[in-house]
Amino acid sequence: VEPELYRRASFTSAYNVSYHHHHPQNLQYTFDTDVLTQEQRVAYEENGDEFEHICTRKANVPGLVVMKDVTIAKSEFVEGEKAVTKLQDFQEDPELFRYCTLPQILKYVECFTGPNIMAMHTMLINKPPDTGKKTSRHPMHQDLHYFPFRPADRIVCSWTAMEKVHRENGCLVVLPGSHRGTLQEHDYPEWEGGVNKMYHGVRNYDPGHPRVHLEMEKGDTVFFHPLLIHGSGMNQTEGFRKAISCHYASSDCYYIDVKGTTQENIGNEVKELASRKYGVDDTVSFQDTWALRGRLVKGDRTSL
Repeated sequence: VEPELYRRASFTSAYNVSYHHHHPQNLQYTFDTDVLTQEQRVAYEENGDEFEHICTRKANVPGLVVMKDVTIAKSEFVEGEKAVTKLQDFQEDPELFRYCTLPQILKYVECFTGPNIMAMHTMLINKPPDTGKKTSRHPMHQDLHYFPFRPADRIVCSWTAMEKVHRENGCLVVLPGSHRGTLQEHDYPEWEGGVNKMYHGVRNYDPGHPRVHLEMEKGDTVFFHPLLIHGSGMNQTEGFRKAISCHYASSDCYYIDVKGTTQENIGNEVKELASRKYGVDDTVSFQDTWALRGRLVKGDRTSL
């Protein structure tokens, strides 16, 4: 990372991270390679995310899994991008999936997953201008809530801004260090304006925990841990806040049964959605829905 970019993008200095208290053998979330500096490894260990700058370009997106804002969906039909909040699972689109295979991305992903890398979840995010109901917010959550595979430390998200992202258009908000906790119980928050489908939030977290708004330039990328508590604010502008992301996991990861856990609610919701959309029966498990989406991008597919 260029020193000036790292100074601009990093938020660790605001929390007085004491690098001299850490030693390589204590770093559990990253691998010792020649890509990340010791300071960058400590930043990820302490906070749960890390910036890197890449070059990316805007892409025309075919309608794959289209998600709409709940308030727009309930009002008169609006054509075009104003109705769309996300396009999920673009792994079948060769042009968009190129993002997941970029060497500039994968060389950093490997620091967190190891050499056998699966692309597990892809999204093109199009946060629309808020309708006045505050539904363009994304509740504070942990991505691991959605994933029936482990270990968490071998999963990482790469999230790239496709245009300037700032507080006014709803940048990411993170709770640094929260990735060192456990997976919390999630459900739909009781918001007056309503909540978008699948937008579960952490039920209980410390509202006094220091938070950081990740303001990013076009092409900036943040890598973050799946237990990091994060969300995003309202888009209070007239434009759209576009980003592209991919969740990666080591192919050495393994699937777990979420029945009887805090993840059972999202597991049932995903199965119900798959049943309606694709006509699959109850024999298809939550784990199966993920196994079908995963794509090997580097190394060997050993387990997932």
